Order: sequence, then structure tokens, then C-alpha cells
Amino acid sequence: MQTIRLPLQLATPETVAPFGSLLAVPAEKGEALPVAFYEGSVEVYKPSKFVSDHETELNVARVNRRKPEVQWMERHFKHTQTFIPMGGRPFVMVLAPSTDDDLPDPASAKALLFNGSGGFCMNIGVWHEFPFALADDTHVVVVLRSEATNSLMKSVVHDGEARGGDIDKKDLQRRLSVILEPMF
Repeated sequence: MQTIRLPLQLATPETVAPFGSLLAVPAEKGEALPVAFYEGSVEVYKPSKFVSDHETELNVARVNRRKPEVQWMERHFKHTQTFIPMGGRPFVMVLAPSTDDDLPDPASAKALLFNGSGGFCMNIGVWHEFPFALADDTHVVVVLRSEATNSLMKSVVHDGEARGGDIDKKDLQRRLSVILEPMF
């Protein structure tokens, strides 16, 4: 089994760009949408392009610390999955660019630290592992298609992997004999 250690990088608009968009309070005031109500006391911005052509749901995941070792990576083809921290708790995500192949390229994986002040809207097709918590009881809002959630249920997982319903989740350790290890 080969171990690839991934140095931690702070999630910034630049480090996140290959994988999606950082959802954060804008550093500079941009152009707000022309909302006709509330006399300017409510300003609405679109920090990212969210895509889903099917029933979409908000879930809250309680994430506890676990061994910093990636076993699975998954991707979605029909929606831009989004993770938003609650309570200002930071988390780490391991991400790899979209591929035309059936598996991600482990050599291209990155470990990004999201400091808890904002979220992440992931591009379609980006390979990712579910966030790693840096503290127990870290809560994260997860926005995704309901069919992706349904495909993760024990009753439909086959041989430790999930396929279908807009999810492609692969066991990297079994398939590639590789462990991605975010260094935190």
C-alpha cells in the first residue's frame, strides 16, 4: 500500500478554484442583485453557481474526528454538492480534479483547510472525500441531490462502493492500493 501525504493548504479563492467556489463573506463589496424589497437593508449576492436539475435537499452532518486517511473518493455528475460549516468549526477536504477515467488521479489530490468562516460549492465531477473534522461535534450543512443521498444508504451499497443516483464512490485503497493522508 502506497501512502501519499498531502500537505494542508488554506482554502482561498485561488486554491479552491480548480475544484469549485469558496462561499465566504466577500472581501470587497460586489454588485448586489437588484432585490426590490427592504430598502437596501438586505443585499443578496450569488457567490457561486449552484446546479441541480432534480430534487435537492439540505442535510446536516455531525462529523467527529477520524483517522486522517482517505479510503473512498466520490464524484457527482448532475449537481454541485455544497458544504457549509455551522458554528465556525473548521474542516479539511481532500479533493482531486475531475477525470474521464473511472478513478481519480491520486497524484493530483489536494488537502484544503476550510477555516469555518465559509463554505464550499464543488464543481460537477470533482472527486472528493467527505470532510474531516478537526474537532468532534463539527456540524456541516450538506446541499445535494436526494438521489445521491439515497445511493449512500446501506441497502444499495455494493462491495463497499456506491454507483448510480448521481454518485460514483470508489474505494481507493482496494482499487489503487493507495492511501491519501492529509497532514493535519
